[in-house]
Amino acid sequence: MAEFGKILIANRGEIACRIIRSAKNLGYRTVAVFSDADAGALHVLQADEAVRVGPPAAKESYLNIEALLDAAKRTRADAIHPGYGFLSENSDFARACTEAGVVFIGPPAAAIESMGNKAKAKALMASAGIPCLGGYHGTDQSNERLMKEARRIGFPLMVKAAAGGGGRGVRLVATEGDLPDALARARSEAAGAFGSDELILEQAVAEARHIELQVFADQHGDVIHLGERECSIQRRFQKVIEEAPSPAIGGELRARMGEAAVAAARAIGYVSAGTIEFLLDASGEFYFLEMNTRLQVEHAVTEAITGIDLVEWQLRIAAGEPLPLQQQDVQFRGHAVEARLYAEDANAGFMPQSGTLLDWSPASAAGIRVDHGLAPGQKVTPFYDPMLAKLIAWGATRQEARRRLVAALEDTIVLGLTTNRGFLLAILRNEAFTAGAATTTFIKRHFAAGGEAARVRQPDLRMLVIAAALLFESRGRSIGANGERTEAWSSTGVAIWPLRLTIGDMHYPAHVMALGPNRYLVALNDEMIEVSIDSREAGTVRFTASGIQEAAHFIVHDGVLHLDVSGETIAARETTLDMSRAQRRNDSGALVAPMNGAIVAVDVKAGDRVVRGQRLVVLEAMKMQHEIRAHRDGVVGRILVEKGNQVASRQLLVELEPDAASAEARTEESIP
Repeated sequence: MAEFGKILIANRGEIACRIIRSAKNLGYRTVAVFSDADAGALHVLQADEAVRVGPPAAKESYLNIEALLDAAKRTRADAIHPGYGFLSENSDFARACTEAGVVFIGPPAAAIESMGNKAKAKALMASAGIPCLGGYHGTDQSNERLMKEARRIGFPLMVKAAAGGGGRGVRLVATEGDLPDALARARSEAAGAFGSDELILEQAVAEARHIELQVFADQHGDVIHLGERECSIQRRFQKVIEEAPSPAIGGELRARMGEAAVAAARAIGYVSAGTIEFLLDASGEFYFLEMNTRLQVEHAVTEAITGIDLVEWQLRIAAGEPLPLQQQDVQFRGHAVEARLYAEDANAGFMPQSGTLLDWSPASAAGIRVDHGLAPGQKVTPFYDPMLAKLIAWGATRQEARRRLVAALEDTIVLGLTTNRGFLLAILRNEAFTAGAATTTFIKRHFAAGGEAARVRQPDLRMLVIAAALLFESRGRSIGANGERTEAWSSTGVAIWPLRLTIGDMHYPAHVMALGPNRYLVALNDEMIEVSIDSREAGTVRFTASGIQEAAHFIVHDGVLHLDVSGETIAARETTLDMSRAQRRNDSGALVAPMNGAIVAVDVKAGDRVVRGQRLVVLEAMKMQHEIRAHRDGVVGRILVEKGNQVASRQLLVELEPDAASAEARTEESIP
């Protein structure tokens, strides 16, 4: 038995809060760690003790093994839980914990090592009789060899980082001509994320489902599985929506996949929680993808249908206890669906967002669980993954769980940052998802057109109307000198005020008339709509427009109205006197950083002629690489950055000058 009494959580955010909750339920004391960017974060406040481990950059804080072990020593923590991400699948960290006399709450270092490289893992699984896809997993990493092997495998195929996970260093390659660029980009991303640019090639499976089996093993040789999760809905090979059980799997297939997953865990002498990931093709055949030697982000859906606290099981197994259940004792009840709420703009290529979370109020209802580490006023930085929270809904049936999750997303208030909430709602309402027919091509098939970003609904008219009324009020136009609201009459009747709403790059010209206290007439989109504000509380109004009454949550911050109505969120400004942002963008040759990050590539030099859409610079932020492309044809003027530079949001990167041909074309267009 490995006795321990105090657990250091070597992680941050929602998973740190999640582990703290289960640890405290079992009577353990807890220690949080934090970087300078996370001082005062929720996980820090929830732990019994907390220790600073370094500056914001993960490699200097959450990935700093020496600092983490020193924090454990200083606080007398005798166990460490790595959570997921960061060092959770780092065999050196697991080994260092053991050598320091600290219990590592996870698998043995040797088991992590055996699954840490995809090439070696697939060879090991094949020898254990686990079905694997054809591909190339060799040590010759030259472009010539990879091109040769790709022709043998055939297209389409997958390029994957051998040491990777989380969708990083992965490219789907449709044709041989696309392969050289895919190899270069995958190598670059893999080296930055994992410290290794080794790649593997793998046969692509058309219309596959991504199915993973939750396994658990104790220190006494017992291994069981806790059923499957479906994780087919992905973007950039990162999961967006997960559910359990899979709507595509029945009892016989579940048993076969479960047996394979248990055999895979036994083959490497596994202990603790792990996940075996498979691709399932249309014929019902499944193939080993990889093993995650840690707890998964989506573990909550398994907890919901089994009633098992997986973190509690991890702690008990680490303490030497046997598995609490045998395979025949595992029961499944109902259905669970999870949505990952990200700080990202689904209408701009899922670009991660950073900034201040002005308001945060997660939904609370029957069958709903929200895992998060957030508080109003918290800064979301570019240093870490942009996931804000996980919303999990359980129901007696799949449709009940889906409806509950839709309602929970609509009822969650998140203001100040652009999130993917509208995109999540669009997925959950999609007919193919509702029917349980989604495969790994779901997002590309249903939400992408011509390679552009997924499009979600634009604000409806009623939302624009209440936004106009609130912005009108925020400028004090309906407030008299004595502080009372006026009816804004002029000598010729009711005063009519022009007002232009700007939401992103869209502009909505409107006119507002104050009809009386809390009553306005808004002219917008060739319609006249009366809106009344019926009641007010801090940050909330109850309003009536078009004969329908509902609530709006809002904050006006730095002249921007952040508004939530029935699960839809906008950030609107009044730009009546401003030049449109679109015009400024088109007239300017400035290309700026969309967020804080590091420059990993500069593809052009001063004097180069470029065309619209051409990649100029690659920026790495929030664990992803983002391509900065020319927004028009032109000639590169100044280049103000070079590879390796750290840049701030909105920092000027490249200036484009118009070339003679494009300037002449614009002149001709301007002649009536």
